[in-house]
Amino acid sequence: MTVYDKYHLKQVINASGKMTILGVSKLEQPVIEAQKFGDEHFFEMADLVQKTGAHLAQLLGAEDAIVINSASAGIAEAVAALIGEGSKYHAYHPYDARYTKREIVLPKGQNVDYGTPEEVMVTVGGGQVVEAGYANMCTAEHVDMVITDKTVGVLYVKSHHAVQKSMLSVEDALAVAHRHALPLILDAAAEEDLQKYVKMGVDIIIFSGAKALAGPASALVFGKKQYVEWIRLQSVGLGRAMKIGKENILGLTKAIEVYLERGPENGDSMKARLAPFLTALNQVPFVEAKQVQDGAGRDIYRASVVITPDSPKDAKTVTAELKAGNPAIYTREYRANEGIIEFDIRAVDADEMTAITQRLHEILD
Repeated sequence: MTVYDKYHLKQVINASGKMTILGVSKLEQPVIEAQKFGDEHFFEMADLVQKTGAHLAQLLGAEDAIVINSASAGIAEAVAALIGEGSKYHAYHPYDARYTKREIVLPKGQNVDYGTPEEVMVTVGGGQVVEAGYANMCTAEHVDMVITDKTVGVLYVKSHHAVQKSMLSVEDALAVAHRHALPLILDAAAEEDLQKYVKMGVDIIIFSGAKALAGPASALVFGKKQYVEWIRLQSVGLGRAMKIGKENILGLTKAIEVYLERGPENGDSMKARLAPFLTALNQVPFVEAKQVQDGAGRDIYRASVVITPDSPKDAKTVTAELKAGNPAIYTREYRANEGIIEFDIRAVDADEMTAITQRLHEILD
């Protein structure tokens, strides 16, 4: 009896991408072995946290690093760290009203809901979001004009969820923050280049461990030593509710080692795997399929499917029926209201692509 059978669960074809609601990533055997070693042994946890962080920082060329339990926790703990500035009293009393400097500047178009709104995690950390710019644009000047003596940092969200057009760059945000002697927190949860932002001089960088890095549930926070030390202090405060286990610390450390050796699947490989899938999709009635690049500019290519206006079922209905089957087929349905469905093939093999096209035939034939 499989786990699917035991708990009456549906199997899943994940054509949505590295999504938390689907368990994010599959782990490779070396990562599972590293987790297993953690499961079977004891450690002085403070030492494990410190030394795996130092090891990863050296690999990445950063001043310091720490493995924590999620990118969301990274936002909350980073905000708390900037408010408390290394004070143990603050770690014990993160919401003490005597700490009046709590403002975190965030471009309005980046205050997105990625499963929870960005501002929720800022609030958990004791911060207060101050939005810069407008829903359709944010410039360096917009960020500059809302910084006050109560501002403790600038938060930038590098994500496909965020507004892309007329948005200041990471470099722009970093320049403004540093001009005011403030740190930049970069939520780069699903980004792929671990060293790019270190070289850029970003102060606090947050990567999800389970997304591009294909590690267990975890996150890596890295950057400037002082800020990472302040974040590490949060383990005796609000970070206690966000602690990570020894097995996942070792699992992510190994996943990053593997990732740096091999890197992610490149765009050319995705295009080659997409070609026969697109041909098959275009044979489904009421479907027009083409290759598209990731909206945030990453080297990721997907199948974009338009459900034509003469179809008996619209895109929302099609995505609902795909999910209702067993296996449940999950897609990127952000634009289903426009009649567009995207298929992310990073975790999809050839047999699963065939299953997807067959199911579409069943739904639309």
